[in-house]
Amino acid sequence: MASSFEQPCDEGSSQPAAEAEWRLSHVRGDLFSCPRDEALAHCISEDCRMGAGVAVVFKNKFRGVEELKQQKKLTGQCAVLSRGGRFIYYLVTKKRYNQKPTYESLRGSLEDMKSHCVTNGVTRISMPRIGCGLDRLKWEAVEEILEEIFRNTDISITVYSLPVKSETMAMKDNK
Repeated sequence: MASSFEQPCDEGSSQPAAEAEWRLSHVRGDLFSCPRDEALAHCISEDCRMGAGVAVVFKNKFRGVEELKQQKKLTGQCAVLSRGGRFIYYLVTKKRYNQKPTYESLRGSLEDMKSHCVTNGVTRISMPRIGCGLDRLKWEAVEEILEEIFRNTDISITVYSLPVKSETMAMKDNK
């Protein structure tokens, strides 16, 4: 797997267009600091509740809950909004907000997202550790699914995680 760990990127920066192969990168930092031309992705439920975790930020930042509901996407599919010249992917991984996704529902929604990306020329996606926060999936398994689905594409994925508080404190202490 082509995987790397990078420092957070500035909003205005972008990767060179010459990079046209699958790559999974990890970044510690704010997901919303990614380049403005990258697609974003995260997990939601069919009811589009988005009442906890990073979903709340997506709901407040990009709005469009009614637009998402009108798409009538089911578990294992992907709803899409177009905002500011980029796509925002809503991976529908469970029926109701209070349920937990399965690896199969995540796989289906990622396959649906991949189809949309290929059709629309999307080659870069930024996302949190999808399904692994409140939804409790194991990152190692999710990472394997990402590789299986995207490895034969030119779609690069950057996964953002927030710095661990103790690491942040240690960095401050060492300055």
